[in-house]
Amino acid sequence: MRISVSEAKGQLTELVRRAEAGDEVILTRHGHPAVRLVPVVPVTDRAARRALMETLRAEVQGQVRPGPGAARSQDELYDADGLPR
Repeated sequence: MRISVSEAKGQLTELVRRAEAGDEVILTRHGHPAVRLVPVVPVTDRAARRALMETLRAEVQGQVRPGPGAARSQDELYDADGLPR
């Protein structure tokens, strides 16, 4: 959506809502693009990501059952003669 700066003054709340929802909002001055409204994407720092991963690991600890080893992982696909089922 393109809208002039002068028109946008009265509609700023609506334009911000639309930009947050993913619409492209471009403010124009004298018919030429001047500014684009885009939502701010929160940046998660390394410490926060590490804390989240540790929390997830702690929650699933003990819930994960080990599966078959790599050498036996596809045994159910074949019969006793080694042919596909």
